[in-house]
This record gives sequence, structure tokens and C-alpha cells, in this order.
Amino acid sequence: MRQSELFTRTIKELPKDEKSINAQLLIRAGFIDKLSAGIYTFLPLGWRVLKKIEEIIREEMNKIGGQEILMPALHPKEKWETTGRWQVEEMFKMKSQTGREYGLGWTHEEIITPLVKKFISSYKDLPKYIYQIQTKMRDELRAKSGLLRAREFIMKDLYSFHSSEKDLDKYYEKVKEAYFKIFERCGLLEYTFLTLASGGTFSKYSHEFQTITPAGEDTIYICQNCDLAINKEIKSEINTCPDCGGKEFKEEKSIEVGNIFKLGTRYSEPFGFYFKNEKGQDQPVIMGCYGIGLGRLMGTIVEIFHDEKGISWPNSVAPYQIHLLDLTSTNEGHQQAERIYQQLKKKDKEVLFDDREDISFGEKLVEADLIGLPYRVVVSQKTLEKKSLEVKSRAEDQVQLIKIKDFLKQC
Repeated sequence: MRQSELFTRTIKELPKDEKSINAQLLIRAGFIDKLSAGIYTFLPLGWRVLKKIEEIIREEMNKIGGQEILMPALHPKEKWETTGRWQVEEMFKMKSQTGREYGLGWTHEEIITPLVKKFISSYKDLPKYIYQIQTKMRDELRAKSGLLRAREFIMKDLYSFHSSEKDLDKYYEKVKEAYFKIFERCGLLEYTFLTLASGGTFSKYSHEFQTITPAGEDTIYICQNCDLAINKEIKSEINTCPDCGGKEFKEEKSIEVGNIFKLGTRYSEPFGFYFKNEKGQDQPVIMGCYGIGLGRLMGTIVEIFHDEKGISWPNSVAPYQIHLLDLTSTNEGHQQAERIYQQLKKKDKEVLFDDREDISFGEKLVEADLIGLPYRVVVSQKTLEKKSLEVKSRAEDQVQLIKIKDFLKQC
């Protein structure tokens, strides 16, 4: 991508009414644009980050047997009346011209359950694991903190269907491992803890994945012996760690980046979703659900990886790997920078090429730090005189002078 062709641009001033770091930096750097409270447009750079996160999630879901589908966002009222959840306040509701009532999907248990019921009749058909990556809408009263608490958001929701609790338990552990792999690939593993939370009407506990950051709205208590965390909402009932019996906990602020639930038969029974067991008897299908918000994960990454200059994207989710800056002032210099860009493209490198001639050198350097790609590569009159490039690692804040031929060879 040539920066001269990018239709967006960076913003010098802090955006009004945005207090969170992730919203301030993502808007200023041209990754997202705010339409309304909790509603954002993902601009070209931001969309590339989101697609990187999406592909990481998709790969890990496929590895544990997930089959991807895409369900509707517009839901008939009747499906939600079946489970008694039509009156849930989080749901946006509307009437069609014919008077029929619909809701906008904020979760999909009421849609996935009758869908899968059409294809499952015997224990031989189980287990099955179905997921989607799709936009959801939630009537959030406190839409704030940028991408961390939105009214419209993209979510991966996986649903599993089992013939026994034992089989659900086994798969539940697989999903835990897959989630930790996702957070590792996104650069968040060392900051993220498996956290006990309320199981609601489903089970004694559910599990959250909480990432430590001062920007977090949640409070968790981390066992200093085994690293299992406990959400504040249930901590008053728990004096010792359920896993290891430890009694020392450390309090931290955190962001919930994922959650997993054992649903049991909460949704299968209302929809009459039964299967024939080995004895020919009818049994309700046992379910689990597992969610990750992609935008929230993106916002969390920014909250963790930034400094006073801007964002510092982990390699795996950066929109481009290399920010190539043309700081030359002659036709010959521009041509050399262009040749380097073309050579990098031939090697299939992800490059954002700042070829703009109406921007000062200083502005280009400041913008590069704000956007935060892993490597900033500068072509200048001074470096060309030495047949070299100035290469800076954003994460390590280290600058090296590398011969052009060596740089291209290393790439």
C-alpha cells in the first residue's frame, strides 16, 4: 500500500470524548472512525488488523474440529420466546412493515440450537462443533472505552454439542488450550489468566480469560501459587484457590478477552433437541459455548502495546510488517526508494510505503511511531550515500544501519 493512495490520514489532536488509550490511538492513527458511542468504522489499516486476528482465531478453531458457518443477525421473536429471553434488555427490538417482531442478535443460542437439531438424531451424530465470526448488536447502556465496550461488535462464537457431560468436559479443556494459543499468537499470553466467574443458571462456574491492564473494568484475584484467577463478583465466596488450595491472591485490573460456558441442556430442552442414545432412549443434547470479541481483543492489544509515541503492534497482527519511509529530496532518491519498495513487494513482504512528497520528514517519522508497524525502514540522502537503510524495531526502539543488499537478502 502506498500511503499517498490511502484515503485516510492521521489526526494530530486527541479525539473529543474519548478517554481510553485504545480509542485515542486507533482514531488518531487512522485505524478506526467513531460513528456514534460504541459504534466504529474499521478503516483500511484497522480492517487489516481485524482480519489478522480473525484468521488466527479461525485457524485455532479449525484445529479443534470447528466447522464455520454464518447465521443471520435478524432474529424472529418466536425463537427467543421459546427460551424466555425475548425480554432481555440488551437486545435491540423492532417491528417489520407487516407487524412481525424481530430482534438483532447479541448472541446466537436461540438460532444455532434449532438449526443443529435438524441434522442430529442419534448419538452417532455427536459430537459436533459449530462456530461463526459475525457482527452482533447489544443495547449497551455504558458504551465506552473504545473497542472494549461497544454496541456493535464482531464476535467469534463457537457452540459444541455432546451426548454426555464427560464428552463436554473433554472438549471444554481443548477449547481452553486453543484460547491460550490464540492469545499467545496475538502477543497477550503473559498478561492473560484463566479466571473463574459465575456460571449463572448454567453451572457453578464459567471461565473467563482476563488480560491484565490498568484500563480494565474488571477486578480479578490471581492465585500466587498456580496463577488461576477469580473474578471479584464471586471472590467473596472463595477463600482458597479451587485448583491448588492456595490462600494468597494478587488483585489486578483486567479486560475480559474471552469466555467459555457449559450450557448443559439449558437450550436443547426448550427446543426439544433430543438424540437417541445407544439404548434407543431419548436424551437432551448437552451444549457448550465459547466466545471471543475480535474488536475487544484488538483494543486490548493497543492498551498493552503502546508508549507515549503511539501503538507498537505485535508482528502477528500488525497491518503491515514494514513501514518504508522515503525521506529523500531528489528524483534519484525517490527512484531508489521506489526500487526498494518494488523489490520488497516481489518478496511478498507486507509494506506500507510512505511515498508522499507533500509531508515533511519530521511528520513522516512522527506518524510512523503513531501507526506503530514492527519495522520502520528509512531511505534518506544520508543512508543512500552509504548504500544503506536505517532500520528501526518499534518494539525494541533500536536503530541499525544496514546495507541495502543485506536488508533485501535478509527479508
